[in-house]
Amino acid sequence: MASLIVESHIAASLPKAYPFAVAEYHKEFWQRHPGLVWSNPEADDTVRIRRALLRPRFDRLLDIALEFGIERLQSEWSVLEHENTPGARRAQSSVKRILTNIEQGFSSVTSGD
Repeated sequence: MASLIVESHIAASLPKAYPFAVAEYHKEFWQRHPGLVWSNPEADDTVRIRRALLRPRFDRLLDIALEFGIERLQSEWSVLEHENTPGARRAQSSVKRILTNIEQGFSSVTSGD
């Protein structure tokens, strides 16, 4: 029951349905990151972002943060972290370090440092 409450809270913080044109726009973005979900070329943004988080690489996560926002990455990571799968546990330290570095970089740019 607690799991459903957490998932609904997380789901409420995510954007609602994207219009088709936006989905097409992101399709072009994902072409720069082939292989994330090679078995499902029609996978949506959520699936691709979560897959990238489970296979963390700084450059790819930075690119996703620039496209979707750091908040979206953090939200998707929160879901994965809550699921506590072996893959999420393996990626945890890398993802936390990468997200922290991206946040610091964004803050630095915003503050003009």
